[in-house]
Amino acid sequence: MNAPMLNPNLLLWVPLAPLVGCILAGLFGKVIGRRGAHMVTILGVAIAAVISALTLKEVLAGARFSGTIYEWMVVGGLKMEIGFLVDGLTAMMMVVVTSVSLMVHIYTIGYMHEDPGYQRFFSYISLFTFSMLMLVMSNNLLQLFFGWEAVGLVSYLLIGFWYTKPTAIFANMKAFLVNRVGDFGFILGIGLLVAYAGSLNYAEIFAKKDELAAIAFPMPLWGEGWQLITVACICLFIGAMGKSAQFPLHVWLPDSMEGPTPISALIHAATMVTAGIFMVARMSPLFELSDTALNVVLVVGSITALFMGFLGIIQNDIKRVVAYSTLSQLGYMTVALGVSAYSVAVFHLMTHAFFKALLFLAAGSVIIGMHHDQDIRNMGGLKKYMPITWITSLLGSLALIGTPFLSGFYSKDSIIEAVHGSTLPGAGFATFAVTLGVFVTAFYSFRMYFLVFHGKERFGQAHHGHDDHGHDDHHHGLAPGEKPHETPWVVWLPLVLLAIPSVFVGYFTIAPMVHGSFFADAITVNREAHGAMNVLASHFHGAMAMGLHAFSTLPFWLAVGGVALAYWFYILQPSIPAACARVFRPLITVMENKYYMDWFNEQVLARGARGLGVGLWKGGDAGLIDGLLVNGSAKLVGLLSKVMRVAQSGHLTAYAFAMILGVLGLMSWKLWPTIAPQLQAVMSKLMGQ
Repeated sequence: MNAPMLNPNLLLWVPLAPLVGCILAGLFGKVIGRRGAHMVTILGVAIAAVISALTLKEVLAGARFSGTIYEWMVVGGLKMEIGFLVDGLTAMMMVVVTSVSLMVHIYTIGYMHEDPGYQRFFSYISLFTFSMLMLVMSNNLLQLFFGWEAVGLVSYLLIGFWYTKPTAIFANMKAFLVNRVGDFGFILGIGLLVAYAGSLNYAEIFAKKDELAAIAFPMPLWGEGWQLITVACICLFIGAMGKSAQFPLHVWLPDSMEGPTPISALIHAATMVTAGIFMVARMSPLFELSDTALNVVLVVGSITALFMGFLGIIQNDIKRVVAYSTLSQLGYMTVALGVSAYSVAVFHLMTHAFFKALLFLAAGSVIIGMHHDQDIRNMGGLKKYMPITWITSLLGSLALIGTPFLSGFYSKDSIIEAVHGSTLPGAGFATFAVTLGVFVTAFYSFRMYFLVFHGKERFGQAHHGHDDHGHDDHHHGLAPGEKPHETPWVVWLPLVLLAIPSVFVGYFTIAPMVHGSFFADAITVNREAHGAMNVLASHFHGAMAMGLHAFSTLPFWLAVGGVALAYWFYILQPSIPAACARVFRPLITVMENKYYMDWFNEQVLARGARGLGVGLWKGGDAGLIDGLLVNGSAKLVGLLSKVMRVAQSGHLTAYAFAMILGVLGLMSWKLWPTIAPQLQAVMSKLMGQ
């Protein structure tokens, strides 16, 4: 029996409503004013959120949509079109993107109320929402690539929103260039699939997956061929490494903190970084055919999950702690993709979107309360001054570290369990990384929590730095004797609304999303070859049983250990961290320099590229092309011209003499065969005498 069809005209308004808001706020911002700008953009996103929620309800009832909305052009047999594919995976992503974006829009009213670029900011975040929705709703690679590049462009505009601030301009260029590296791989992967499958449409490509799996490239240097499907999937994953900030293309994400806090929440929670995870899950029918590609995904995710978590321990900027947390959690999602637990990866994407948006917006609330001081060393004891921010931050942090019964627990523990069930070569390292990562996450999360909300008040001890509003002076923060304050309702209301799913959504959705049939027609898993989901299913006896069982598991006690250590270090014995810093100074120096990845990129890759460019310019362009080919040919013509000028004197007598010589020469040449024997005979006689 065919599934009921969703209404395409209604679906069209999901991306279009935010786009209309973006255009009105961006082009007519001065006419409609600040109030008009936030009203039209919030209305647009609210419409998209309502339709997305209704769509999810219909999808749960069995409705689906897959079809063309607009055919752009046909090249040979290749159709380039705008089309939607709405199934469980898309419907869930639509709800996450629009709901988190709506919270960020509301929050922005309070956070950006003093900013001169108010209308421009609302226009950008609505454009971001539109771009991400086009990406997740696409049914073809062309539209996917459009959305992919559009979120990259808008992130560039938003990270560098304060375009007079040098660090912001450096950060947005860094994000743009690193993503170009990833996107180069991504478009190669798309090109390979289109070239061999002859279609841009997902369904048509997936229908030919067995044919694609049988194609190999001859590689004489390696002794045996490379499978087309392996090369294509690794190329696609390189794109995901850029967008979803996986090692070594992760370097742009911490610097994206130079943008305003609301956009940090939107980039890190619902858009941009989730695009890569979504794309790999959508391409699961192809990734399942290559263990090599899955192993690459698994190892890269494991490295990111563990080593980016370590960097969160030494950060003092409140936003950067949360940023490194995002990197680590994206690593967890990538690990789940690598062991073929795609539904678990997407489940963690959803739960993480809520509690990470909550943590970022809570960090922004703290920054407002502290008069734009972001250094956690200048805080402490904020619990009594900012009670709503405190309780929501606590709930977000508990969800992040995987506290039983909270949303983060269900998704994170499912990932750890799934890795145990994998037989891929990289599974051993991945198990170590995701297990140790639990302790690391708990430690840096509660280090930040205790330093900000508990302990001794340290106001008025501002460390040098810059604030979150583009001000480069060093006098931000609370004045001596001034106390922090709770933020306005437009700031704390989104925190409360995000705290609700951060606590409850995992409990109610793990059964259908991970163990049920919610993603059945969207995600393909070869359970015989990749048994992680079988292991998960055998251990799952309901959300309540899973939560109760957690108290006897290693991850729970590692999390408790991380919290306890943070409490001991930063509340009971605050002198210990300083002593540890002295003992482990060389290691901390390496971590403060972010494993020297930025140094390597700037001094080796960037300088090497510049050196190569200068060499090609001076040696190739100036020396060979201009010097030898262009200027050399010009000099040769000039030399020939000089010779010709000598001959062309303009004197008639010289021309006549030359003509006579020429005629004599021609006559001699013509008569030489006749004269030569006679001359030879004469010469012989003379020689004989």
